Amino acid sequence: VQLQASGGGLVQPGGSLRLSCDASRLSIDAYGIGWFRQAPGKEREGISYRGNSASNVYYADSVKGRFTVSRDNARSLVWLQMNRLKPDDTAIYYCAAVPLVAGVTLDQNMYVFWGQGTLVTVSS
Repeated sequence: VQLQASGGGLVQPGGSLRLSCDASRLSIDAYGIGWFRQAPGKEREGISYRGNSASNVYYADSVKGRFTVSRDNARSLVWLQMNRLKPDDTAIYYCAAVPLVAGVTLDQNMYVFWGQGTLVTVSS
């Protein structure tokens, strides 16, 4: 497994969580990292992309303004800071890697490596 996501858990509405994606088994400099989630009974959706630079980032409307993605290539880590969480954010969250040459994309078919998911539950 080239990627490993962690940091999920139970949080109350309005709370925060930070997910981590360990990409130490990849040459992370060559990949963009996407975050995806799958809620119960729903299809998996892409929510965030982060390239090598801070300007090379994309957020889905559902998380824009609440979630922030960052990465540290020296440590092969990518983080998803999730603030103002809502019950609708309850899902299994996945990180995945796409070659940088693909550009900014959340097309799941273009992602070549996937981590196992981490469960986020937002509930009071």
